[in-house]
Amino acid sequence: MSTPRLQLQGITKAYPGVIANSEVSLTVMPGEIHAVLGENGAGKSTLMKIIYGSVKPDAGQVMLNGQVVQIRNPKDARANGISMVFQHFNLFDTMTVAENVWLGLTRSTLAQVTASIIGKATEYGLDIDPARPVHTLSVGEMQRVEIIRALLTRPELLILDEPTSVLTPQAVEKLFVVLKQLSSEGCSILYISHKLHEIRELCTACTVLRGGKVTGVCNPQQESNASLSRLMIGAEPALLERTAKLPGATVLDVKGLSLAREDQFGVDLENIDLQVRGGEVVGIAGVSGNGQKELLYALSGEDCRSPRGCIQLGAVDVSHMHPGGRRKLGLHFVPEERLGRGAVPTLSLAHNLLLTRNESISMPRFAGGWIRVRQLETHAARLIKEYKVKASGPMAVARSLSGGNLQKFIVGREIDAKPKLFIVSQPTWGVDVGAAAQIRGEILALRDAGCAVLVVSEELDELFEVCDRMHVLARGKLSPSVPMAEATVEKIGAWMSGLWGNAAEVQDGAA
Repeated sequence: MSTPRLQLQGITKAYPGVIANSEVSLTVMPGEIHAVLGENGAGKSTLMKIIYGSVKPDAGQVMLNGQVVQIRNPKDARANGISMVFQHFNLFDTMTVAENVWLGLTRSTLAQVTASIIGKATEYGLDIDPARPVHTLSVGEMQRVEIIRALLTRPELLILDEPTSVLTPQAVEKLFVVLKQLSSEGCSILYISHKLHEIRELCTACTVLRGGKVTGVCNPQQESNASLSRLMIGAEPALLERTAKLPGATVLDVKGLSLAREDQFGVDLENIDLQVRGGEVVGIAGVSGNGQKELLYALSGEDCRSPRGCIQLGAVDVSHMHPGGRRKLGLHFVPEERLGRGAVPTLSLAHNLLLTRNESISMPRFAGGWIRVRQLETHAARLIKEYKVKASGPMAVARSLSGGNLQKFIVGREIDAKPKLFIVSQPTWGVDVGAAAQIRGEILALRDAGCAVLVVSEELDELFEVCDRMHVLARGKLSPSVPMAEATVEKIGAWMSGLWGNAAEVQDGAA
C-alpha cells in the first residue's frame, strides 16, 4: 500500500451560529481523483480552504505524504505542492491576466509567465489573452485564468471547486482529458461539483458531507445519479413538470441592436433581434465571452447607449432608461456575478434586499423615506425560509453564505418581486442538485404565471430542461431561435462556433 497523498483527521471548524466542519476525516491516494459531494452549505468549501491554508481549523490535523503539516497560508500550501481553483475567484480586477498569474509564482519574469500562459492555454484549449485586464473578462474567462494558474504550479494535489460551472461541454471534455493526464502522472485531485454525471465519469472515490459531517464514502462509478442524490440530500430531486402553454403578447422586443464595445477587449453586438413573450422561457446559449456580458448590460440598463427604438419593454422604449426605471416597468435581473453585482459582500441579506426592492422604505411624503428595519428583516427572513437558504438569519452578511445559498437568495429576491420580465444569467451556477431543481421549478412557475423569462446559461442541460425555444450567441451575433423540439446538443454545439447554416429555414420553423 502506498502512502496517502492527503489525510485529514478530525477536522473541525465552527463559525458563530454554524458548525461548518465536524470531525471530518478524508483520505486521498496518489493519482486519485476524489470527489467531495454535498449540498450547498454542507462544509465542502470550508474544508478545501483549510487544506489550502486560507482557513485555520479549530481542531484536527492535516497530513501530506504521511507527515503532519501546519499549513498557515496559501503560500505554505503551494510550497507543499497544493494548488486550488476557487469557486469565487481570487483575482485582482485592475491587473492583467499575466500579472495575476505572476503573483502566485516565484523565480519567473512576467515575460516567462506570459509565454507559459499562452502555452498552457493552447495545450488545454482554454483560450485566454494574457494582456487583458481581469475586469474585462466574463466569469467563464476568469475561471480559465484560475485553472491555468493552478496548472502552471505543477501541483501534487490539485483542488478544484466547481471548475466546470461556466464551461461549455466541449471545454469540459478537454478539461477532463487534462485531469486524467495529471492523475496518470501521479497528481491527486480533490474535485467538488454538483454535476453528478461529471463525478461518475471522472472520479474513482467520493466522500459525502451533510451538515458538516461525513455521511458516506463510495466509488461514484458504481453509483447512479439517484443514489448519489440520496447520499447527498437524503432524497432524489423533484422532477420538473412542464405544461403546454401558448405564449402571450411580446414583453421584450429587441430590434436591430448594434452596440460597439466599451473597451478594446469587449465584443461588438451586431444587429441583435430578440423577442420574449409572456408565458415563455427563451434561452441564450454560447461560450463565455461572446457578447453575453454586453447584451445583458444593454438589457438591464447598466449600459444605456443603445440606439433609441432598439429595446422595447411592453409599449415603452427603454433603450436609454436606467436600471431603476426598467425595474419600475417590471424588469428584474439576476447577474452572473453573485458577489459585487448581485449582492454587496459586506452587507446583510436584509440590507441587500434594498438593491432592488423598496417595500421596506417609507414613502417620502409620509415618513421622510426612512428604512423600516423590522419590516426589512421580516421580508429577508421570509425569503430565507421560502427558498431554503442556509444562513444564520436575515442579518448574516452576504459573503458568509456558500455560493449556492447566496444564489438562492438573490434569485428569490427577484422572483418574489413578481416581475413581468425576468432575466437571469447562469441561474444555477455552483448550486446543488436539489437547489438547482428548486430554482428551475421557480422559473417554470414564473412562466406559467405569464411572466416572460430570458435565461442566459452555458449549461446546455439546464437550457434544454426549462426553455421553450433558444438562441445561440457567438461573436456578438445572435442566431435565429429554434424550438426545443428541434434543438439537439450537436446542433447547438455547432452554432456556438457561429455556424448556423440554413438560418432562414430555422427561423421560419420557430415563428
